[in-house]
Amino acid sequence: MANQQNQKLKLLKIMEYLLRDSDEEHPIGMSTLIQRLEAEGISAERKSIYTDLHILQEFGLDIIASRSRTDGGYYLGSRDFELPEVKLLVDAVSASKFITEKKSTQLVKKLESLVSKEQAKQLHRQVVVMDRIKAENEDIYYAIDVIYNCIDNDLRMEFQYAEWTPEQTYRLRRDGAIYEVSPAFLLWDNENYYLVAYDERSRGIRHYRVDKIRNARETAQRRGGIEERKQLKLSDYNKQTFGMFAGKNATVRIRATEDMAGVFQDRFGSEVSMRREGDCLLIRVPVSVSSQFYGWLTGLGNKVELLGPKEVRQGYQKYLQDILTQYEA
Repeated sequence: MANQQNQKLKLLKIMEYLLRDSDEEHPIGMSTLIQRLEAEGISAERKSIYTDLHILQEFGLDIIASRSRTDGGYYLGSRDFELPEVKLLVDAVSASKFITEKKSTQLVKKLESLVSKEQAKQLHRQVVVMDRIKAENEDIYYAIDVIYNCIDNDLRMEFQYAEWTPEQTYRLRRDGAIYEVSPAFLLWDNENYYLVAYDERSRGIRHYRVDKIRNARETAQRRGGIEERKQLKLSDYNKQTFGMFAGKNATVRIRATEDMAGVFQDRFGSEVSMRREGDCLLIRVPVSVSSQFYGWLTGLGNKVELLGPKEVRQGYQKYLQDILTQYEA
């Protein structure tokens, strides 16, 4: 006789089989359900399984009866995450540089549980970017947790910050000095995760690569830089910065050829203002002026001209002159 305790697991086991093993291409037949249950010491009759399936449907499972087999079969018609959605998540995890290869493998394995066993095989075929440069700092997940806790609890955080050496190893900046910051938000930019925060030492907004943060911890002090953080707008912040190098904010004026409209629209979105002037465009856009902004502008070649403000134009002239000086005979 089947164990009575096992009998109480029947409903859960049926749900597990459907979640793990069924999809539209692989329905589970009634006889298969009975065999699997009996293999685990759970006696079952067709009538009782029909009742269990009905209960699971009332619970919310989208159980569909398939008539493609002589024995019939059942599968889940929809899940919390459909296969194309899980594929997107797998791509994002695999391509993310800030997630270590070890953690990527673990996360992809967990994502597999969102689809059937057969569908999970397609995810394995999809993961082809594991040789991409990945972060090596396993502490990044702890640092992210500390950052969010500080934001939620309105607290400052402390950490040490690492940098690359010419020997291609990490060392702590400032001889291991402690950074004290008031986190504003986390930002994804150029395949890296950044902490945007008010730095209590320099009294300004700074950016920190999260994979370079070491020994992060919360403090008991309330966050500072309230006004500075209020001025930050997450939706537009990374449009104005270039490579997460901060600089003085300015609204620049640029003359560009008409074919540059898409370049500026893609980079700045709704922040860009454009109007025609003859066969050219006059563009106004707020940016964080830095050498990275000048470098981006240089890459557009003679299709653009920086008109102002005067000090920004002069800064660009100096930037270009410094480059030319390096190549003088």
